[in-house]
Amino acid sequence: MDLSQNGASLILLGLEARTLRSRRASPTKFLLTLTMDSRRQVRIYSDHMNSPIVHVVGARPNFMKAAPVIKACEERGLSQQLIHTGQHYDSSLSSVFFDQLSLPKPDIYLGVGSSPHGRQTGKAMSALEEEFEASPPEACIVYGDVNSTLAAALVCSKMQIPVAHVEAGLRSFDRTMPEEINRILTDAVSDLLLISSPEAYWNLGNEGIDLRRVEFIGNTMIDTLVLGLEYIDANPVTLPIAPPEAYVLITLHRPANVDDPDRLRAIIEAIAKTAEHTPCIFPVHPRGRDAIDRVGGSSIPGLSILEPQGYLEFLTLQRNAATVITDSGGIQEETTVLGIPCVTVRPNTERPITLSMGTNVLAEPSGLADATSLALERATAVSPTTPPLWDGQSGMRAAEAISRWVR
Repeated sequence: MDLSQNGASLILLGLEARTLRSRRASPTKFLLTLTMDSRRQVRIYSDHMNSPIVHVVGARPNFMKAAPVIKACEERGLSQQLIHTGQHYDSSLSSVFFDQLSLPKPDIYLGVGSSPHGRQTGKAMSALEEEFEASPPEACIVYGDVNSTLAAALVCSKMQIPVAHVEAGLRSFDRTMPEEINRILTDAVSDLLLISSPEAYWNLGNEGIDLRRVEFIGNTMIDTLVLGLEYIDANPVTLPIAPPEAYVLITLHRPANVDDPDRLRAIIEAIAKTAEHTPCIFPVHPRGRDAIDRVGGSSIPGLSILEPQGYLEFLTLQRNAATVITDSGGIQEETTVLGIPCVTVRPNTERPITLSMGTNVLAEPSGLADATSLALERATAVSPTTPPLWDGQSGMRAAEAISRWVR
């Protein structure tokens, strides 16, 4: 059927194809635009109809969330491609990751590198836009809440490429956190929202998002945790130290904790109190090492400071710890499944299910030492808790949802 409009001829194709979003039809399956001087556009869109789904990752946690989805999509015969923006380069992503844990190797590495938030997001957007102009994907899958997540979602939204967000709907309700801004904006422009916990329904609904675009698939990162545990059970890893029988494992990386000298000093003082009665192990994130040294954190008796650990090494330390002190969202989830008491040094969390069903408590620096002591007291009484659909099958459910969405 031909329709004339402003000298252009619009050819409507694929009438059976469903619109992926009420306010945005997929240009790949629904509409081709033809004018006298736009043959290239027709060629691009025609090629686009057979293009792969792309998964965009930017940091190690994204790999943990994406790997089960990519594997399950492959099993369903979906054509796909993995783009690593290079927001964070992690040398611990060794062959063990890719081979033993079924983690995919990136097809494209953009090398964005580290920068302040705005510049890093802009670099990622520019690089992704160039890539998608050259090879438009059928759809784009983004993960979590890093700057690369938002960059890919914005680029695809502007280019009319459908977007799915894995781990949608998490909210800390703290807009001083860069990750919170990334979550809100990514969800606002995404076409398919795959959530990991029930409260995400309410969060998204309260923001006016059509809940028909939301599917509860569970926590894909737990799929990778299950594989990791199976691997280290069969292939114990070598640790840089011999851990004591009972110890507290520590990890801190958020700017609110490590970039504020007064707050960091209070945290280190609380850790020093804990180390007086329980050994502490602290693999230090590179961005925090100098700051920790400046407040005396490297000379505390009973505190062992390590270089950053690979995933399997850290998982070994985590599963055997008496308690974990952290500010990481993912570790709140992992400790809940492992049944390890967790003290999160934050005033809020975007993962409240780890408080209501899991092993997590929140603490400010002034109460950290007491909260850790209480956690150590209940360490032997904690049993593993599994929130709904955190069952190691979330990647499969995500792939099923994506397959229905793109076909």
